[in-house]
Amino acid sequence: MSPLKPPRARRVAVVGGARVPFARSDGPYATASNQEMLTAALDGLVERHGLQGPGAVGEFVAGAVLKHSRDFNLARETVLGSTLDPRTTAYDVQQACGTGLQAVIAAANKIALGQTESAVAGGADTASDAPLGVNDRLRRILLEARRAKSPGARVKALAKIRPAHLVPDIPRNAEPRTGLSMGEHAAVTARAWGITREAQDELAAASHQRLAAAYERGFFQDLVVPFRGLARDQNLRPGSTVEKLAALKPVFGLDAPGPTMTAGNSTPLTDGAATVLLASEEWAGARGLEPLAYLTAYETAAVDFVGGDVAGGEDGLLMAPAYAVPRMLERAGLGIEDFDLVEIHEAFASQVLATLAAWEKRGLAPVDRARLNTAGSSLATGHPFAATGARVVATLAKLLAERGGPGRGLISVCAAGGQGVTAILERT
Repeated sequence: MSPLKPPRARRVAVVGGARVPFARSDGPYATASNQEMLTAALDGLVERHGLQGPGAVGEFVAGAVLKHSRDFNLARETVLGSTLDPRTTAYDVQQACGTGLQAVIAAANKIALGQTESAVAGGADTASDAPLGVNDRLRRILLEARRAKSPGARVKALAKIRPAHLVPDIPRNAEPRTGLSMGEHAAVTARAWGITREAQDELAAASHQRLAAAYERGFFQDLVVPFRGLARDQNLRPGSTVEKLAALKPVFGLDAPGPTMTAGNSTPLTDGAATVLLASEEWAGARGLEPLAYLTAYETAAVDFVGGDVAGGEDGLLMAPAYAVPRMLERAGLGIEDFDLVEIHEAFASQVLATLAAWEKRGLAPVDRARLNTAGSSLATGHPFAATGARVVATLAKLLAERGGPGRGLISVCAAGGQGVTAILERT
């Protein structure tokens, strides 16, 4: 018997995207669940691309970072509550802020290998409706009571409950290994790379101004689905300027002289959901859908943000893309100068600037700022953790398509846990 030949990888097309406007936490979406937001985004995609009917899409891949127990099987439950065919298979993924892009990669791999012809990828997160856990001491007492062999033993266990045990466990924006918030980690990295306050405010102001301009010219008309009274991202401040941002007080890095990170040059806690449609060229062509771009490469990396060179900036919590991108470009035989557009997720302005500096240190050419986040990014849109990757992929694909001719775009997303997910989109 002759050995099976490995399948030839096919090109994976990015056909379109749909997302709900992103909202600040405890605002318009305060009572919206991950599933409700993700369903709204998915329904928007189904309607705009004619995905109704049996077998329209091969599968749905999505996830969330902040998940309730009710979010068990989130992707599948979203399908069942949507206008997509209920026979569509679905599964969850989670890689912190890289979740949305990792979902895209997972779906793309199956399409490339011929295991499916089309898929939808995405993610959702709500910082407003974050899960509250049972106090761990109370949890242990309740488990002891459940294991009790007699009513008396059960009563004896429950008698151990004290008022302090009723205080819930609230999710913390902190790394379990260090106890530091993402902002505090970013402040350490900002100091290590000498990132100035002015440079951060300039990048933040540009993000708001570019997002506002994109909305004004109708760029998001076929990418954003109105939801709960919002038609635009709530965090958007069209009038943002360096002067206005300079008036804000620092909120991170206050334990060292000259803190530079403020609420204005940091991403706010956000609620939202996003989806993106991927397919083989044959599937898209048969349905008269024009691909916006093609996903041609991707790479992940991780850093040792606990015991590595953190003070020197090399292994900061959000610095993994500094390693992933050079590796990916070397494999693809490309340099930064070969990209028409660059999309870097803006968790913090300082993190973007540190990443750019690190790429240059590793021998990459400087990024032309006129090509960076040209329709705004997370500082202006907000950042519902698992939704950002799908937002970026759909946005960059459409930006490339707008150019009319061949083009290439780079995606870089940092993630909690010292990880990074990166990718390349192309038009030929």
